Amino acid sequence: MKKLLMIALVGTMLFSCSDDENPSPNVSTPDTYTFERDGSLTVAFNGQTNRIMMAEELVDAMLDFSATKERLLEMYRNETASGGDASPFDNADLNAADQSIKGKVAASADYFSANTAESSQIKADFETWINAQVDEVFPNQNTVASPGAAGQLADGSKTRYVDAKGLVLNQVVAKSLIGALMADQMLNNYLSSEVLDADTKRNDNDNGVLEDGENYSTMEHNWDEAYGYIYGTAADKANPSQTIGQDDSFLNDYTGTVNNDNDFTGIAEDIFNAFTVGRAAIVAKAYDVRDQQADIIRENISKVIAIRAINYLQSAKIALPDDRSNESAYGGAFQNLSEGYGFIYSLRFTRMPDSDQPYFTKSEVDGFLTQLLTDGPNGFWDVKETTLDSISEAIAAKFDFTVAEAGS
Repeated sequence: MKKLLMIALVGTMLFSCSDDENPSPNVSTPDTYTFERDGSLTVAFNGQTNRIMMAEELVDAMLDFSATKERLLEMYRNETASGGDASPFDNADLNAADQSIKGKVAASADYFSANTAESSQIKADFETWINAQVDEVFPNQNTVASPGAAGQLADGSKTRYVDAKGLVLNQVVAKSLIGALMADQMLNNYLSSEVLDADTKRNDNDNGVLEDGENYSTMEHNWDEAYGYIYGTAADKANPSQTIGQDDSFLNDYTGTVNNDNDFTGIAEDIFNAFTVGRAAIVAKAYDVRDQQADIIRENISKVIAIRAINYLQSAKIALPDDRSNESAYGGAFQNLSEGYGFIYSLRFTRMPDSDQPYFTKSEVDGFLTQLLTDGPNGFWDVKETTLDSISEAIAAKFDFTVAEAGS
């Protein structure tokens, strides 16, 4: 049974918005993401924290040359009941968790509930990359890579391991998960009015009806789950801005990275404030304010993905060797290209504000990815600087920043 309690913000909250800044006189916004009912916190996003930690372990394990394909796939699927590795993770808590990465990849209500064919293909892409790492890259750990042949390449003091076309596959997986898992669930699922207002959620929130055995309404919890995909592993989850960019290798990391660029200073604060104001608006039942904040988050998270896509393409252009016949000098360029490839893949999951559409269609994204690999028969080995510039310009054209700003 659901229980009925009155919804109220703690009276002692500090407020971060002035009357002029506050989007609604009925919405009281705390300085931190702290919301309580009857003296107990109402915020929970354990599932999101687990998936971020699972993704961290998977990306790392893809460079463990003793890892089996079964273990890596189980880290992605977490389906021990179907005969997989019962303990694929180093963290025992993750082995006991019932979440999985795959289950939430391309699984948003707005983009994929009626688009199961594309969802299945996207889920399968990650398995294809994992399989290729084991089948193609692992056997060539100690072989120097060359056009059409997988192996290793030096990148300063680091070693990069690439497939036959030059892709660093663990980085493709990592950066593609930023869109296919974190952004898609955040922007197109938990912040969606189709999810937040589904069934009786608005009426329940209006009347203080809480989840059975929990201290939050379903709408509150949905908003918190979106929050968890960027702040789920923060050192201080209520005040994550102190360590933004340091708490994971995914959205948190790159939001901090973009925020540290003088051209985009303040974007991290805008995202955090929108989450906090939106959550306070749910408590205040100010749903128009809630939806305005969701649009702010959609726009800025989408910008983070686009900015980093351009930045990696432009960094790759700089890192390409002057002597294109010097095959040993491609390590840094291929690392940047692979990260850029993943961020471009993630553009599919962006979301324009006040819209149900991504900034880039599947066709556009597929076109960019194809261009990166088809300047010649050997993928990244043949990529042209003009291709990197062309894709960068096409991405920037959808936003209010330039290639120069994003690429610096």
